[in-house]
Amino acid sequence: MGAALLSEVCLKTFTVATYNVHKCVGVDRRLDPARVGRVIDELKADVIGLQELDNRSSGSLQSAQMEYLAGQTGYEAIPGPTIKYSNGHYGNALFTRWPVVETREIDLSFSQREPRGAVEALLKVHDEEVRVMVTHLGLTFYERWYQIARLTNVIMERASPLFILLGDINEWFPTARGQKRLHRILGKTPATRTFPSRLPLLSLDRIWVKPVEALKSIRVHKSKLARVASDHLPVVAVVALQRSEHVSPRD
Repeated sequence: MGAALLSEVCLKTFTVATYNVHKCVGVDRRLDPARVGRVIDELKADVIGLQELDNRSSGSLQSAQMEYLAGQTGYEAIPGPTIKYSNGHYGNALFTRWPVVETREIDLSFSQREPRGAVEALLKVHDEEVRVMVTHLGLTFYERWYQIARLTNVIMERASPLFILLGDINEWFPTARGQKRLHRILGKTPATRTFPSRLPLLSLDRIWVKPVEALKSIRVHKSKLARVASDHLPVVAVVALQRSEHVSPRD
């Protein structure tokens, strides 16, 4: 029997996570970047969005937290500073095990509130381009509404086969106007309770994937170590890439 060419959909997946590390200060009030690094290792994620990283060097090995954690865990770190100092910076970061094509920073600062922002990267995942953004939004309603409007405009400026938003959205109410806007643009995503880490009640930390059918699973990481290392729990998701390949079956 002659060989026929068949079209087969090959599903490849990768894992992403978002984690507010609270300056590596745990609920026991102990500053311990090494402990946060062990939680990051537990996640076994390919791409991680981190918030509240204090990357100021005081001369000690662990003081520049982004650089220390990247070295401890083996990721490439893309900084997304929201506050810059003479000896470093504070804010977001994107950790990745996949090659980086390009990056950019997005200013989300509002009025006299604490400076906020996002960092975006175009990654090559299984030879496919994936756009990932990491952010940490403000504490007040008007601040978040401005930031979400700005973010969604930036997201819509560039067409992407696969887009992922990782962040601490700081939204207590699932019916809030800003969150509804994110759902309209990116699709509705499950709300997972992450804060406070000892007894999580609020879904502050979120993952959006567009298209939504690429989001295969999502969970909160509730290990014993994670419950104490920060006041937030990490969120982990499995994301799928779909592409068609032609294969030749055996005679």
